[in-house]
Amino acid sequence: MTPAISAIPVPDRLLDRALRSAAERCARPGGLAFTARQLYYETDRTLFPLHRGPHRLRYTTRPLLSEPRFAATLARHPGLDVLPDPVAPAPQRPGPEGDLYDYAFPRLLVCQDPAIAGMLRANRLHLEGACPVLTPERLPLDGRLLAAMARADGAVVHVLHDASPAGLELFVRVRAHAGPRLRVRTAGLLPRHAAALHLAAPGGRPRCAVEELPAELPAAERAWLAGGRVAELAAVRPARLLRAVLRTVRGGGFAPPARPAAPTRARDTGFLTWPTP
Repeated sequence: MTPAISAIPVPDRLLDRALRSAAERCARPGGLAFTARQLYYETDRTLFPLHRGPHRLRYTTRPLLSEPRFAATLARHPGLDVLPDPVAPAPQRPGPEGDLYDYAFPRLLVCQDPAIAGMLRANRLHLEGACPVLTPERLPLDGRLLAAMARADGAVVHVLHDASPAGLELFVRVRAHAGPRLRVRTAGLLPRHAAALHLAAPGGRPRCAVEELPAELPAAERAWLAGGRVAELAAVRPARLLRAVLRTVRGGGFAPPARPAAPTRARDTGFLTWPTP
């Protein structure tokens, strides 16, 4: 259960110090690139370390840092190396097929959050994982790209999404666009992952009917999602997110279904093995 707690006021000097400390942690190890949203969650954890509860407990928290206060504090530190906000992609224009599509693509990642997609590319995940990273704005997938993937044995489209109704809907959209010849698998968050990682999960998002969510999800997770709660990918620490996604696109990131009797569709709905807190 995520407690309903209002944002807590913090003195400017303490917030400045927490922001700098959080930026250092976001960049570890090796000077990783990170987004402002990832820095927001890390700053919140620095000020209010509610995530440090026993690992055996499963729970989410609420961010206690006011977003306007964070934005004002970040503006006071223009020297912090934070990735810029993503710009809207240019409309796709048909053109002559280039050499790129002559090759077979064994895997592809579709990331719900354009800022996280940019962060993954900035940290060279697309090179280390040999996996192009696209965003929902690129749907429907280019037919030439689908043909290139179809030429690869066992090609997989991975969908990286928040723990949210919109994230689950994106997975369904990608699966429909990919067609029957390609495997589509989730690399996304579910409420169970958010609870295991003790993530901050903001509330107040649009609610939905429980019946609109996948019936294969446990009742508690469906109620969590239907209640307007969201666990964002940005709430996962950058290094942890990179490790989990890289392991997934390389083929080692999925655990067996939790319940053997679950239908096949359940295996496509969030069985990514996220690292423990």
